[in-house]
Amino acid sequence: MNEKIAQKLKTLPKKSGVYVMRDKNGEVIYVGKAKILKNRVSQYFRHSEKPLKVQTMVDNVDDFDYFITMSELDALALESNLIKKYQPFFNILLKDGKQFPYIKINLHDEFPKFEITRKVKKNDGAKYFGPYFAGIDPRAILETIQSAFKIRSCSHKFSSQKPLKRECLNFSLGLCLAPCTLRVTREEYMEEVKKAINFLNGNDEEIEKILLEKMVTASNLENFERAIELREALKMVTKLKERVVANLPKNVDKDVIGFETDGLNGVLTIMVIRAGKILGIQNYSQTDMSEEDTIFNFIIQYYQNLLPPSEIIVSHPVDENLICEFLEKNIKIISNPKGVNLTLLKMAKENARDYLEKHLEKEKLEYSLTLGALESLQKSLSLKSLPKRMECYDISHISGTNKVASMVVFKDGKPYKKDYRKFKIKTVKGSDDFASLQETLERRLKRLQEKDGESFKELPNLIIIDGGKGQLSSTYKILQNFHLEDKIEMISLAKKLEEVFLVGRSEPVILKYGSAELKLLQRIRDEAHRFAITFHRQTRTKEQTKTELENIAGLGKKKIDALLKAFGTTENIKKASVDELKLVKGIHSSLAESIVKYFEKQ
Repeated sequence: MNEKIAQKLKTLPKKSGVYVMRDKNGEVIYVGKAKILKNRVSQYFRHSEKPLKVQTMVDNVDDFDYFITMSELDALALESNLIKKYQPFFNILLKDGKQFPYIKINLHDEFPKFEITRKVKKNDGAKYFGPYFAGIDPRAILETIQSAFKIRSCSHKFSSQKPLKRECLNFSLGLCLAPCTLRVTREEYMEEVKKAINFLNGNDEEIEKILLEKMVTASNLENFERAIELREALKMVTKLKERVVANLPKNVDKDVIGFETDGLNGVLTIMVIRAGKILGIQNYSQTDMSEEDTIFNFIIQYYQNLLPPSEIIVSHPVDENLICEFLEKNIKIISNPKGVNLTLLKMAKENARDYLEKHLEKEKLEYSLTLGALESLQKSLSLKSLPKRMECYDISHISGTNKVASMVVFKDGKPYKKDYRKFKIKTVKGSDDFASLQETLERRLKRLQEKDGESFKELPNLIIIDGGKGQLSSTYKILQNFHLEDKIEMISLAKKLEEVFLVGRSEPVILKYGSAELKLLQRIRDEAHRFAITFHRQTRTKEQTKTELENIAGLGKKKIDALLKAFGTTENIKKASVDELKLVKGIHSSLAESIVKYFEKQ
């Protein structure tokens, strides 16, 4: 704890609010709320044993801010908004806002249809079933519904489009009542919808009977392909039936939240029960300092993205009134369950205990290979900041032809493929890797400066160049040209002896063989190399293909592109007939004949 933090702790108010932890770079790494700010924030900096992740977070705190709120409800809202805004690394619990899929139907539509959605809208008049996860595929459920009940799956808009003149194939196959051609009244159609809703509400008998009868009929008619489809639909129904909770009514929706700890680490498990069936069980390792905080914060975050059930069973008392007020729904929260509810809670806690025993070791290993490796790398290379975003660059070519570069991004020690980028070298002649790296970095930093493109907007903490001292010094000049040498650190990694070169240091650093930090650098270097080679091969193949097609008189760039778009490869073009080639825009009869004759001579 530095002097700055020590002084701030003394002046913390005894009021509710939100606190924001920052690292040495001023980046937000954790956001939390507190009934009493002074008590809560001070807890972090006391000399007491803490969970590994909490201690790691505290070790990285260089400063903190706080905001006083009028009430704890206001603190909840502000905390939620700040977590969404900053996506802090140590707010691992649901920070990604992941939303599980639901099956939705709007009964206010003239001829409603079932569809899958991940966005739940409150008070929109639609019915939602789910969430579905842990092996339950909502698409398979929809296919099962369509196999049994004749409900439309098309996108016809009845409110704005005229009735169609002819039915689609689904009507012929007996999968739809064809409301689009007015073959059915709304009342008749809604009878099928009610049957499907009845199934989604937990009543499986009718759909099972319908599917079985249809399967037998299809088999008798020797329509074996259809019989197999119906058999798979029956398997889906059986799979759902196997998840039925004994002694629980079919219309019951509830979630069960259990918590287990070994005194240092904790795991929270949620069991989702809908229509009397267990739809899924999920485990989350926790970073909060108490069971009450963990469960409370989980409920608040989890149900911002999902529809809460009418009843939640928890292993520790929480503030029910505050949760209901924040989520704007009346929820019964049971912390002293009995009977079947107690059995369900024991099941959730048993899952949490099992996860704690079996998976936390795996989590610790992952930590040592990612964030732990970043901390070791920072220490070994005396980096100014934790390299949470690393970018690695590599060049690939053959004798200076088809030169390309790759930019690979690792965030928090893991590949962040969303931000990977490829470059075609435009200005360099011959096999000059130094100049190619300079061009690549210049183009990347220019995009950063202009905030052009999502993958280029974020400032990297560390740039890694695949190469030795020469590659490092030449690319560092580009960093200086953009006046970013104080904001971005740069190193290079030479393949032969795995030497790490640092700016301003003549001798390389030799990291311990097999160390987590060296393995991390090797992973990002090898990934950049793989990505560059793959792009180079694609470019070379495409270039060779175009060169071959350019030998045919009458084929220009646009027509070659059109042919490749239509057939995919040169081999497919070689096999195409004159009539097939003529279907491509711009390819007339005589040109199609010329293409066929050219490849016949080869």
